[in-house]
Amino acid sequence: MNANGEQKQSPDVEEAGVIVHGRARPDNAFERFLNPVITWLAIAVAVFHLYTGFAGAYGALIQRSIHLSPLLILTYLLYPTSTDKRFYVFGRVLDTIFVVGSITIGLYIIDQYHVLTFRDGNPNLTDMLLGIVAIILVLEATRRVIGWTLPLVAVAFVIYAYWGPNMPGIFGHRGYDWGRILQHSYTSTEGIYGFPIGVSATFVILFITFGAFLQETGAGRFFIDLAFGLFGRVRGGPAKVAVVGSTLFGTISGSATANVVGTGTFTIPMMKRLGYQPTFAAAVEAVSSTGGQFMPPIMGAAVFIMIEMIHVTYREIIVMALLPAILYYVAVFIAVDLEAVRLGLRGMDRSELPKPLRLLSEGWPFLAPPVILVFMLMYMHWSPTKSGFWAIVATVAVSSLKAASRLSPRQILSALRAGTMATLQVALACACAGIVVSIFTLTGLGAKVSFALLELAHEALLPMLVIGMITSILLGMGMPTMPAYIILAVLIAPSLIKAGVPKISAHLFVLYSGIISAITPPVALAAYAGAAIAKAPPLRTGFTAIRIGLAAFIVPFMFVYSPGLVFIGTPWEVIYSVGTSLLGILAFTYGVQGRMLRELHIVERILLVVSGVLLIPFSISANGTGLILLLAVVAWQRWRSVDVSLRLRRGAGADEVTSSYPSREEQR
Repeated sequence: MNANGEQKQSPDVEEAGVIVHGRARPDNAFERFLNPVITWLAIAVAVFHLYTGFAGAYGALIQRSIHLSPLLILTYLLYPTSTDKRFYVFGRVLDTIFVVGSITIGLYIIDQYHVLTFRDGNPNLTDMLLGIVAIILVLEATRRVIGWTLPLVAVAFVIYAYWGPNMPGIFGHRGYDWGRILQHSYTSTEGIYGFPIGVSATFVILFITFGAFLQETGAGRFFIDLAFGLFGRVRGGPAKVAVVGSTLFGTISGSATANVVGTGTFTIPMMKRLGYQPTFAAAVEAVSSTGGQFMPPIMGAAVFIMIEMIHVTYREIIVMALLPAILYYVAVFIAVDLEAVRLGLRGMDRSELPKPLRLLSEGWPFLAPPVILVFMLMYMHWSPTKSGFWAIVATVAVSSLKAASRLSPRQILSALRAGTMATLQVALACACAGIVVSIFTLTGLGAKVSFALLELAHEALLPMLVIGMITSILLGMGMPTMPAYIILAVLIAPSLIKAGVPKISAHLFVLYSGIISAITPPVALAAYAGAAIAKAPPLRTGFTAIRIGLAAFIVPFMFVYSPGLVFIGTPWEVIYSVGTSLLGILAFTYGVQGRMLRELHIVERILLVVSGVLLIPFSISANGTGLILLLAVVAWQRWRSVDVSLRLRRGAGADEVTSSYPSREEQR
């Protein structure tokens, strides 16, 4: 489902466990001819990036143009202009023109590479004409794959660059002619072929392909089975299995929506069979897959972009990001557990579950590649590109040690194809985001936005954070994690840093805010994907996902106001921040979910939510008040439970006991 609410079907809905995007195409001779063309082109793209991952990348413009042009071609082959029989021929003629244009803009960059380097800032007529073609092709391809949101944002920024003198107040600038805009957007490393597509063309496609290889070996099912062995017996076990399994694979995926479809086809029906409502099951999968995007060690590959943005080491980022992610999943686990209590669900019988130790002894080849990848990044300090290449090699090598996981040549080709197809959405969004980022650098808009946010919030941090989160959610809607983060890191993060927020906290704040747009209606793509699998109402699923994953809206404020949560400060400050943040998440989650030891009265829920808010800032007085409120509600709940138990022992009737405490329906 795209940003417009349109369901987008793929000719191969799932291949190697990775989403293969594309519209359902007519079954005719021409389309059947295209199928092998698409397959072998996708494989060739993956092989090219494996080669450059091993031998080293070409010059920036060449590497990025060879990356983008084939993906544009694949987009126009997979997403026809029209599938209506009346317009099919016209549409395919138009698609053919787009394919020729995609080839032309790439070949021109490669052929004129050295000339363009020396002609920087002085575009000729051909540069400008092909610049127009390139922008149109990128905008249209992005619209077909992702929806209207990002292309419209890019168009607005291009217009802003041209009409600068007519803009009001601080947003006015001297304006740029079309030649300068087109040169900056097409023939330089600042626009379409800028930093965003650069990360896609080097390591992102390798990490996505690595995930495709892992899925092809059967690692996805292994992670689910392992989660079953660990959590299947506990109350509401299958839902907790879904949380763990989706998180394990979601951290490798670059898209929450892709992960929902990849793992949700198994976990959602499983939760429904246990007794969870379809809406709740879909929401749990969406929330779990979304959280995988900020869960170390891979964080949906956003961690590597953050390394480039803020110039810190891989080890520092994953250590700093670990505790906030754990707090998020603590809240999700509590929500799942409380729903199981409400429904009276139990864990599964031991005889139905796999034994974890046996699974690990037999399935270690599935765990080895991710461990090897992290080792190369953390301890060998290899680049993400080099690490991604050798992680794929390690996956093939280790999987061959056991017959069950050994990859056949056909499976290897399937994984290569799936990796390229899954890169389509990310790469096109990065190319489109490059246009936006180029206008920022050209017009100095970043500094203007920072100043405007400071003025709008009257230099107060809380209003700035709220405005920043709302803006990030809106801009992140419908976008993959990486391009969303890149835009937000340029637009929002600098103003937070100027307001005194530590750099890592500011960037994690916008990363979280952009990611949670995947579960935030009206464009909650991850939630809607889960709803389609569960056959549940999409909007209701989205709002249920917000309730379950509400911690994602709270945790970013915690690591801004309590930097110890990201290991900034003394050991005492870190311990104090972790303790208060954990208590705050517990209080907030119980208050929102409406149950603790027993059903919560509305007053108790309000007190718990207030307690959670007071435990956010690094303030002994506020934290102390919040702790008192939390302990008061716990004591009251405990007293009510003991009181009911005593009356039961005295022979009180069930009706009397039940009526002594309001049910959820009575509270409503």
